[in-house]
Amino acid sequence: MTLSSSQLRRAAALQEKIEGLQQELAQLLGASSTKASKSSKSSAASESSDGEKPAKKKRVMSAAARKKIADAQRKRWAKQKGEAPPAEKKGK
Repeated sequence: MTLSSSQLRRAAALQEKIEGLQQELAQLLGASSTKASKSSKSSAASESSDGEKPAKKKRVMSAAARKKIADAQRKRWAKQKGEAPPAEKKGK
């Protein structure tokens, strides 16, 4: 797909207008303008030409969940080695 120079200029102008509107919307919704500009750039960069959705936010796991997973893994390792699982520590 080849675009003429006037089409490219119009596309650039529309892109700038969209970014300005996104910043204005973010300000109305309470987000900072720097956040809005970063998110608009990152969403534009992460969205491919196929129109795929951007990646979801990173999920955060609680310390208790990490401990539970680690304990279960240690138990599997001990079972595989033929050892008794380590006794749970009574802590905080």
